[in-house]
Amino acid sequence: MFIPLHDANSLKRIRFQYVTIGLIAANVLVYLLTTLSTEEFQVAAVLSLSYIPSVVFDFAELPPEYALVPEDLTYVTYAFLHADLWHLGGNMLFLWVFGDNVEDALGHFRFLVFYLLCAAAGALFHGFMLPVSEAPLIGASGAIAGIVSAYLILHPRVKVWVLVFGRIPLRIPAYISLALWILFQLVMFAVGGEDQVSWGAHVGGILAGAVLVLILRRRDVPLFDREMVTPRALVENQTSPPEPVQTRPAPRWGRQ
Repeated sequence: MFIPLHDANSLKRIRFQYVTIGLIAANVLVYLLTTLSTEEFQVAAVLSLSYIPSVVFDFAELPPEYALVPEDLTYVTYAFLHADLWHLGGNMLFLWVFGDNVEDALGHFRFLVFYLLCAAAGALFHGFMLPVSEAPLIGASGAIAGIVSAYLILHPRVKVWVLVFGRIPLRIPAYISLALWILFQLVMFAVGGEDQVSWGAHVGGILAGAVLVLILRRRDVPLFDREMVTPRALVENQTSPPEPVQTRPAPRWGRQ
């Protein structure tokens, strides 16, 4: 639908978004470890760390050699696995553009909790919709959907540069781009869209993000940009207005 590129929204309460960067690094590291390893290790990693509803809800059981982590832990571990570079890159781009401001509004530790809970909510919603599914669920989309939902509630008026249909660059308010993105997820979930995408996980993440941002945000953080602050970069680049030119008084004509 669109690719986010940049938002003119500086950090106001934290100096550096190290949790956002750490999550990106963790996802990239796990992807490299699984991709560059043997095929046997890749299969073991996917089956043991992905979220499989039929296993979690006791309709099926993994072979002992693949049961490397407790089943309940897969509500989180699945979010660090990705199918390919495009899958990883898309999720991490959303996290890079929007995650820092959500981290700024929540604080470092609460943002990490927020991210993991949104991922778990996405898996849970997916599992409720397809409890007997044996297909492994992987990807950070549930957590990313929660971040998008939270960002829309916090900063709907911020202008965001997006690439529409992968070709057309536009700078539009977040309440247009992100609301359309959320609406698209809801529509695809309702009509049963592409089978390879878990729209249910997206919906679960969206709902969790909208609720959790109200609970976990700092007390002084306003909602819906009621107190927008001009980004520092814009303030620093502004030049002082020119001083008025002093002119001599016009001569008086006529006899005295």
